[in-house]
Order: sequence, then C-alpha cells, then structure tokens
Amino acid sequence: MLLPDELRTALDSALSRFSPQDLSQAAEQLTERYRAHDPGGAVPFMRTPQDVAAYAAYRMPATYAACTAAMGRAAALAPGFAPRTHLDVGGGTGAAVWAASGVWPSLEQVTVVEQDAKVIELGRRLARTAPSTAVRGASWRQASVRAGLDRPAADLVTMSYALGELPERDVPEVAVWLAERAALVLIVEPGTPAGYATIAAARDALLGRGLAVLAPCPHGGPCPIEPGRDWCHFSVRLPRTSLHRRVKAGTLGFEDEKFSYLAVAGEGAAAGAVPPGARVLRHPGKRKGVVSLRLCTPGDGVRDVIVSKRQGEVYRLARDVEWGDAWSH
Repeated sequence: MLLPDELRTALDSALSRFSPQDLSQAAEQLTERYRAHDPGGAVPFMRTPQDVAAYAAYRMPATYAACTAAMGRAAALAPGFAPRTHLDVGGGTGAAVWAASGVWPSLEQVTVVEQDAKVIELGRRLARTAPSTAVRGASWRQASVRAGLDRPAADLVTMSYALGELPERDVPEVAVWLAERAALVLIVEPGTPAGYATIAAARDALLGRGLAVLAPCPHGGPCPIEPGRDWCHFSVRLPRTSLHRRVKAGTLGFEDEKFSYLAVAGEGAAAGAVPPGARVLRHPGKRKGVVSLRLCTPGDGVRDVIVSKRQGEVYRLARDVEWGDAWSH
C-alpha cells in the first residue's frame, strides 16, 4: 500500500528539517510516553515540532494504509455510497482524509478535528499538496473529542487510532456520538487485543442503537470470537522508505500493519449495501490442491473450511482470496 506521490513528497519535505537521528530519538521518546500514557490525561503527548515530525514519519504511512484497506472493504459492500462530506475526529496529520479522498472521490467538504495545534499545522501543510480539492480545502478545528461532543453533520465520519486513547467508560458514548446524523461511520484501531476490545465495545453500543454493521462482520449478532482466546484483526503491507526504516530502527523494506476496524451504516449507506457472505479471518493456508480458510459466518460463527481442487472454480477463487477479504462461496 503506497502513499500517494504528493503526500510522500510533502512528508519528505517536512521531515527534511530534522536529521534522521533526531527523528529516531524523538520517536523512541514518543513510544515511551505512549506506553506510560494515561487515557484522558492532560499531559501533552507531543511537545515540540520535532515530536510532531517524528510522529508523522512513524505513524502516518501505516495509518494511511490501514484506513485505505478498511475503507476499501466498506466501499466494496456499499457501491452506491458516494459521500460528499467527511468528518475525521482525532485526525492527527490527516492520514484518514487522504485515504478517504482516494476511496471516495465524490468528497467535496472535509473537516478534521484535532486537539494539538502543532499537529494541525503539519496536517494543513501536507494537505495543501493533495490532488483532492476537498483535502486541500479542509477545515481544521482544534478541539478535543469530548469538548462538548458537538459536531457538524457529515455523510462519512471516521476516527482512526484515537477512540482507544479515551477512558474505556467513554468509548460507547463517543461511538454513538460519531454515528449521529452520519450515513457511514468507520473506526480503526490497532490490531491488538486492546484495539479489538475497543472496536467490540463500539460495535455493541452502535448495534444497540439499531445501526447495521457493514464490515468486517457478516452479521449483526454477538461476536463469536471468545475474548481472551483470540481477537478480530487484519493486516496490510506497506513499503518503508530509507528514512522510515531509520526512524523505526528497522531493517526490512516493508512492514505489516495490523489493525482492527468497524464500519457501521446508517440509512444513507445501508440502502444499497450488500453484506458479505463471510469474512476471512486469517491468512489462508495454501498447499498443493487444498486451501484452508478460517471464516466468520452469519449462521455458524467462526468456521474452518477446506476447499479442494476438485471444487473447480471455487478452488480457483480460494487460491486468490486474502486475509480480510469477503467470501461468499
């Protein structure tokens, strides 16, 4: 999953003010602060422009990739959904609005809510280079998620890697608030047990309000995954630039971003939505003449299915299916 050329160039330009060594050191300090972070605490996470640059170098490519993957799967199930307005809450430097503009070129108006003024400054600078007029003209609002819980109506509402930063007790309330007057809500969290727990709490709250799960779930019943034994998550591969490798102290030319997500449809998006028959929950096991799939299904929960070469066209489709894809065969 490649960053758009315009975003990659603008990000490289913004990072060129700092040495790779300084960015790497700042990234390490940010990681330490994050691990000691108190959800809802008042201590600033990022304190200097160098911190913001390190954060963008460290997280923006992966956030863009995860959001693009999740949005693409939701869009495939709602082919008639063409949002005009987009609200991104806790938007950071704008990775989600760049992703959304690529998936839904119908977007005309974008609003980003972010509480850190330094992060907004960099996000604005990057957005000026976007091919999308909606992203270039985005409105950036400095506010916390819980500052009154007032927001403009929007067709598409997103929140990526931010809902889990709130106190656990606030997650259901904020999830419901995100869905008010929205046609589609998409939430992305880290692909960890904690990230999945945040997604599961949001899912329960939104189903309780009568909304329809669009993705990844093929049903609106209780999640069949047993907490503590497994968690629902997916993966997207993205390349690393040489600077990205230095900042992350990595040696590989790529990384696999694990993420959990939830797309919930209101009336505007649900009208033409086509739910998946099932969802592939793990990398398919592929051996000669056989493909094994772990599926989340509407009627039987999590099932392990074996597809053999004798099944002809279904086998050929199984050979091409990937972790996270819909499966209707």
